[in-house]
Amino acid sequence: MEERSESAFERVQRARHPARPYALDIFESVFEDFVEIHGDRRYADDSAIVSGFARLNGAEVAVIGHQKGRDTNQRRHRNFGMPKPEGYRKALRVMRLAEKFGRPIVTFIDTPGAYPGIDAEERGQAEAIAFNLREMAQLKVPTIIVVLGEGGSGGALAIGIGDRVLMCENAVYSVISPEGCAAILFKDAAEAEKAANSLKLTALDLRRLELIDEIVPEASDWEVSDEEEDQSFADDPVTKELKRSIEKHLKQLSVLSTEELLEKRFEKFRAMGKWLGA
Repeated sequence: MEERSESAFERVQRARHPARPYALDIFESVFEDFVEIHGDRRYADDSAIVSGFARLNGAEVAVIGHQKGRDTNQRRHRNFGMPKPEGYRKALRVMRLAEKFGRPIVTFIDTPGAYPGIDAEERGQAEAIAFNLREMAQLKVPTIIVVLGEGGSGGALAIGIGDRVLMCENAVYSVISPEGCAAILFKDAAEAEKAANSLKLTALDLRRLELIDEIVPEASDWEVSDEEEDQSFADDPVTKELKRSIEKHLKQLSVLSTEELLEKRFEKFRAMGKWLGA
């Protein structure tokens, strides 16, 4: 895959573009018969995460994703795609249902990070994220992760542990936002572009580091139309390629026994961050 001339920060801006597809757009265009499941059965329904069951060419799968909003009211309702603990617990509830009934899981990451508010901390934000990491590592069904837009820190990782990690070409995935990194390292958030280059957050960077498994090629204008009746997004070449990629990996994983699936997942994550010596 040929590297384009865009800088890392330009990729960040593309990943944040307000017309970029969100999870619900993918649920409706890549999958069929999506039925949403609400609530964590402990506190509330977090609209920053959408989840439920759908079909992929007739096969039943669980789908989970971060959801941002396109206008001011939607963004407030979705909390700008920043989940609270009940969002992660809702996601885990759906994952456990999928495991119980032997359904593969596909998650879509697109968040600047978990919500850092006092109310979220009081309800156990860090515990909810850590608990999901542990539980996802042990799921007995195939799990595919797609980094759709922004992949921000633990807020992304809480639905990001799986057998295969795919990443759209203009998506980004990092431990902190460029602005946050710049504020810490350079004491100036305006140095975000410099920080973005250092974070190695693009799909090409992460593929070279073997942290993701595949890059989904993307056109620069992969956007959702404002016209509700416009069906062109489902027929878009990028959308079709994303669907083909998910189907391919699900097919590869479906032939593995539960023991093989868990062993390969363990090996995958143990191989990350190799120490090469001084």
